[in-house]
Amino acid sequence: MAKQSVIFPEALALPAIGQGTWYMGEQAHQQRAEVAALQAGIDAGLTLIDTAEMYAEGGAERVVGEAIRGRRDEVFLVSKVYPWNAGGQKAIAACEASLKRLGTDALDLYLLHWRGPFALEETVAAMHTLIQQGKIRRWGVSNLDYDDMQELWQLGAGRECVTDQVLYHLGSRGIEYDLLPWCQQEQIPVMAYCPLAQAGRLRQELMSDPVVKDVAHQHNASVAQVLLAWVISHRGVMAIPKAGSVEHVRENAAALSLTLSDEALARLDRAFPAPGRKTPLDVV
Repeated sequence: MAKQSVIFPEALALPAIGQGTWYMGEQAHQQRAEVAALQAGIDAGLTLIDTAEMYAEGGAERVVGEAIRGRRDEVFLVSKVYPWNAGGQKAIAACEASLKRLGTDALDLYLLHWRGPFALEETVAAMHTLIQQGKIRRWGVSNLDYDDMQELWQLGAGRECVTDQVLYHLGSRGIEYDLLPWCQQEQIPVMAYCPLAQAGRLRQELMSDPVVKDVAHQHNASVAQVLLAWVISHRGVMAIPKAGSVEHVRENAAALSLTLSDEALARLDRAFPAPGRKTPLDVV
């Protein structure tokens, strides 16, 4: 079956499931397994790797750097900057530090991790400078809600933003009220973190829900694969689950070829309906 992809600007097609690295790099004895998982993911076609200077205070970036050594050209590399580093010379220094830990000359995508002390205008200016310097190829944002994106869009250069990375899973559907439709209208891909409900509303309740389990049984798939397939069934949405082990990574990759039936989607929608009004953005 065809594997699903998400289209970024410049007609760049990326696999609709990538690899997250939150909580990686925290335990030295786990590094070899984490590197192996990321490499297995690349082999399985999960070529987007998402990390951040926040994750283990640079530890996750070092794990990613080890995993992609000699394979940089195979990977679409994403990292994120702390809000308090997201402007002026601080942004340049933070990006350079990330690049050093990752062992690369440039990021494919650099994200503002969440809003902080710097005005959006200052962050946009810093991102523009980093592009001019060749340190990043594109920039985007994370944890920005609908109103934040409208504010960003009022800045001329703010429209260079290529993605918004937010928490999104079957049990946390608030972005469907206004943020997701707007992003789809503007053709801005959404990167869904915690797509397996590792955090946010409901947390692990999804993994044991009888409807989800029954849908998984009907599709000869795991619950995790159903949850990932549900996320990427939405136009322009990419899922970035954590790549915890080689086994889990291969399971995640198989979800790229899983298409849920209309009946299954309807059942999941009834079991976990989207809110009919504006709700606060889920953030962890």
